Amino acid sequence: MAGPFTAIAPFLMGLVLTAAAFAQSPSAQSSSTPSLDAAEMAAVGQYGERGAPLTVFERDGVLRVDGRGLKDAALTSLGRSRYRIEGGGELMLEPAALRLDGTRLPRHDFGAEVEAAIHAAVRADPAALRARALAAKPPVETARRKPADLVDLSTLDPTIRLDIRYAGSDNFMGLAVYERSAAYLQRPAAQALARAAKALEAQGYGVLIHDAYRPWFVTWMFWEATPPEDHMFVADPAQGSRHNRGCAVDLTLYDLKTGEPAQMPSRYDEMSGRSYADFIGGTTRQRALRAILREAMVAQGFEVYPEEWWHFDYGDWRSYGIGTETFTELAQAK
Repeated sequence: MAGPFTAIAPFLMGLVLTAAAFAQSPSAQSSSTPSLDAAEMAAVGQYGERGAPLTVFERDGVLRVDGRGLKDAALTSLGRSRYRIEGGGELMLEPAALRLDGTRLPRHDFGAEVEAAIHAAVRADPAALRARALAAKPPVETARRKPADLVDLSTLDPTIRLDIRYAGSDNFMGLAVYERSAAYLQRPAAQALARAAKALEAQGYGVLIHDAYRPWFVTWMFWEATPPEDHMFVADPAQGSRHNRGCAVDLTLYDLKTGEPAQMPSRYDEMSGRSYADFIGGTTRQRALRAILREAMVAQGFEVYPEEWWHFDYGDWRSYGIGTETFTELAQAK
C-alpha cells in the first residue's frame, strides 16, 4: 500500500519542473514573476502543521509568507537561500522544508495526504460501499419543487469541454462512481453557464467541466468515505446537495490557443485550505485566473462555494428537488 510520501513525491517533482518551465516562459514572466528563479518558485507551498500552516506564496515577483503569526509578509533575499522577513525574523529554504527562525517546518501537500487516506479506506471494499449507497434512501422533501429539466452541457457551446473526473479513477475517491462521462444542469443554470462561456471566450478562455448534476447515491458515497474533519468539502446526504439538484457545477478554465488547463492555486477537488476561494497562496497568475473564472460566473447568477474555488451554485438551486437518476437513465430518457 502506498504511503502519503509515495503519493506526494511525484507532485513535488512536478512542481519543480513546472517552476523551471514557468521561469523560462516569456508570457509567464511578463504577467507575474520576472525576478524569481525556479528554486524560489518551487518554494511556493505550505509548510508545518495542517491546522496552522505557513504558506509561502508569490505576489508581483516577491516571495511572501502568511500564517504562524505572520501576516502577508514580504521576504527579502540575504543570499544562500536565506531571507529576512518583513517585520522581523528570518527564513531559510531547504529541500522539502524551510526553517522559520531556526525551527524546521517540513513541506506538505495536505490535500494529497487526505486523498491517500481516503483511497486506502475505499479500496478495502468499493463494491460494498457502492451497494450500500444504492440501497440508501434520500431524504423526503415535502415542499413543492420545480420539475427537473436537465440539459446536456456538451450541447451548449463548442468551447465547453468535459473532463468528468468521477467517470474515471482520477478523483479523491480513486475509483469511477459514474457509469459514463456526462454533465447536466437545470436549464436556467445551463443557459447562464453558456453566457459565462461566451464572456470567457472573448478573453481567450474556454471552460472545462469536471462535474455538474450528481445522483444522490454518489453524495452518500462521498460523505461516507470522507473523514469527518473534512466534511466541509462534501455535502451531507441528509440534506441533499446542490449538485443533486442540478444547480451546481465544478469547472476551471483552459487556454483556447493551447488547449492547456489553467494552473490554479490548488488542484481540483483538493481537500485542503489551498482550495478555498480566497486562499492567499499560489502565484499572482494563478490567483488572477481564479478571479477571471469567478467574475464571469458571478456575473451570470452563480455564487462560488467558499471552500472550493471551482464550485459554483446557481441562484435558483433551492427551487429544485434532489435527483436520483443515474447518467444512464438520463441518457435513455432523451
